[in-house]
Amino acid sequence: MQIWEPHALGETTVVHAGVVEVAVAGTTDVTVTPVAEGVWLIDAPEATGVQWKVPCVNTVAFWTPGSGTRWVPPIWNAPMSARLTVGAPVVSLVGTAGANVCTAALAESVAPVSFTGGLIEETGEFVFTLQGDGLRVRIDLSDRLYSAALAGVAEWWQQGRHLPPTPRQARLPVYSTWYSMHQEVTEEAVELQARLSKRLGCETIIVDDGWQTADRARGYAFCGDWEPNKEAFPDIASHVRRVQSDGMAYMLWYALPFVGKHNAAFERFEGRFLRYLDHMDAAVLDPRHPEVRAFLVGRLAQAVELWGMDGLKIDFVDRFATPGGDPAPADGADCAEVDEGVRRLLHDLDARLRRTRPQVLIEHRQPYTSPGLWPYANMVRATDCPLSPQENRQRTIDLRLTAGPVAVHSDMILWHPDEPAEQVAVHLINALFSVPQLSVDLAAQRPDQLAAVGFWLGIFRRHLDALQLGVLEPAQPEHGYPLVRAYDGETTIIARYAPLAVDVPGTGEVLVANADPDPRVVLYGEGEARAEVFDCGGSLVRADRLRFDAGACLVEVPMGGLLKLRRD
Repeated sequence: MQIWEPHALGETTVVHAGVVEVAVAGTTDVTVTPVAEGVWLIDAPEATGVQWKVPCVNTVAFWTPGSGTRWVPPIWNAPMSARLTVGAPVVSLVGTAGANVCTAALAESVAPVSFTGGLIEETGEFVFTLQGDGLRVRIDLSDRLYSAALAGVAEWWQQGRHLPPTPRQARLPVYSTWYSMHQEVTEEAVELQARLSKRLGCETIIVDDGWQTADRARGYAFCGDWEPNKEAFPDIASHVRRVQSDGMAYMLWYALPFVGKHNAAFERFEGRFLRYLDHMDAAVLDPRHPEVRAFLVGRLAQAVELWGMDGLKIDFVDRFATPGGDPAPADGADCAEVDEGVRRLLHDLDARLRRTRPQVLIEHRQPYTSPGLWPYANMVRATDCPLSPQENRQRTIDLRLTAGPVAVHSDMILWHPDEPAEQVAVHLINALFSVPQLSVDLAAQRPDQLAAVGFWLGIFRRHLDALQLGVLEPAQPEHGYPLVRAYDGETTIIARYAPLAVDVPGTGEVLVANADPDPRVVLYGEGEARAEVFDCGGSLVRADRLRFDAGACLVEVPMGGLLKLRRD
């Protein structure tokens, strides 16, 4: 087979996945297995690369798990990488109306792999090139929705694995201290926000950076010893019990890889660093050393074992990966690869925490979203995008499409104190298909702002099963998902982020959340339905009976408001 020259793999063996010719480099030991209509598994345990191409007919977007523009890239586009600590090994070429053109994924792996996807300008074909050591590739050429193809990848990643169940607590609204307090955290401030957020519908509080230091320079020079700042937290165990007595779970933040220059651990582990970060005043510990792993496990475990925490926010796992390539291990390392050291570290930490708290809550964050990390986290959060509701929407939907059993959380939602209540609701609607995290000073909010928060957190909670566990169908990834739908056997929930018409199913309860300034919502359906319109704070605006006699009708739903439809 002629391989497109910019991505030549050398001598290859050609196999077929349906009508597509697949070139496999480095081995002749290749097995092709059809697993569903239009879906094939290619097993090549000795392969170094796999490549194939498909015609770009009715193609509109190239979906990747990293969140970003959805353009169809040219062949000379830089490759993407995935490894245990960064990214997930899956991509999808998307057609018009959300149809799958080709979705490709690799079995989860500790070792780094690379994906290159690009258009051949001369032929209008799209080339997929996957490279790594030993490849098990899933190619989906079916014409179902791209979201269904990606859900199939997540199901494949789960096959044969015994993962701990995700606690219900991990799917309930959260208050975080990061944007609202940054490092200015104290026992009194945390307890106040815990009480106020509980009244609104939050069930967990995450205390972020600042609990371990009196320094307020926003660096990491004081991370690594992981002892409470006694001025702000004189008795952290008693403080945790007070928060929990109000019915809130308590989680604590750790920057796992970092040891700052002002910590005793810095001198202790010098020579067992992966690198030093001048701009952070901290080094990255090398997890290939067993004494480094033992130290980190012991430091983090005391939060659960001694202070009574319900879980941990484990930050910066992706920073274990060194840009440009990991250094060779120093003497005393017991494994050669950094990602293997990270896997052992997280495995040992998980085993120890579960001895004390079997339902422990663990949060990870983009971009460390590999399915290889699923055993060690039950929450994954969109990376920082403060005051960017559209970005929060895109990142959470991206995560949802391949998150498998892990609960997807929004980045912390904040707003300016003068924000209209309608826009507060828009922030929340943009995170509707994830677990919302709030991070504003709730004591400083106006009554109308609090009403919007309470109303929408109630929607999150009452319809959790449909929103988080139902079928997810985000439309138009090339436009950042301007319309998203989720449904289970009883309820369909649709969020409208642009002035688009909405197709109404013929059965069950239907909720339409309007995050667009245009209140004119065009509905297509059949028959009749009872309609209730609520404003952003949950007050009933009107109740009508709708008839879809002409196939469509118009309903005014205010920005930040909700339409409920019920069939007789």
